Amino acid sequence: MDLGLLYSGGKDSTLAALLLDEFYDVTLTTAHFGISDDWKHARETARATGFAFERLELDPDVAHEAVERIREDGFPRNGIQHVHQQALEALAADSFDAIADGTRRDDRVPTISRAQAQSLEDRHEVDYIAPLSGFGRTAVDRLVEARLDVTVGPSEEIDRADYEAELRAIIAEEDGPAAVAELFPDHDQTYVTGVR
Repeated sequence: MDLGLLYSGGKDSTLAALLLDEFYDVTLTTAHFGISDDWKHARETARATGFAFERLELDPDVAHEAVERIREDGFPRNGIQHVHQQALEALAADSFDAIADGTRRDDRVPTISRAQAQSLEDRHEVDYIAPLSGFGRTAVDRLVEARLDVTVGPSEEIDRADYEAELRAIIAEEDGPAAVAELFPDHDQTYVTGVR
């Protein structure tokens, strides 16, 4: 069965791919808006890990809607959640038998409720799978340490292909770099460079 996995090139989505690979023909799929070429980082990780890769171009209006939510809220959670839901919708409308993401049990954003998952499955006749939903951060980190080569660093410095990078780019262009620092809390990101 063909499965499309929303993919950023980070540790969670890469670990999800490894777990699903036993049962599905996994294609790592990076959703982007065409605002930057950050999707290329995920393509490089896909090559390094041996998985097929596709881009999923989303409507740039979705990014601008997310940025407006971030500005209104003063933090990124609801904006990123909006983008993730739109990305899952677009992926579910593709030709895959199943779709997945790398959301963990203790993720604050993005998250998918049981009702949202069921709705995706019913409307698109696709299986939605969250292979890390039973894993907390500590368990994921242990598995990652055993299997993946990972670069870790501040969000603004790590090459990655997640939604946040393009949302930050829009805000920096429209409001200046200082606005990005005000809206996005300091946090680390990961970028996978290989599988052991």
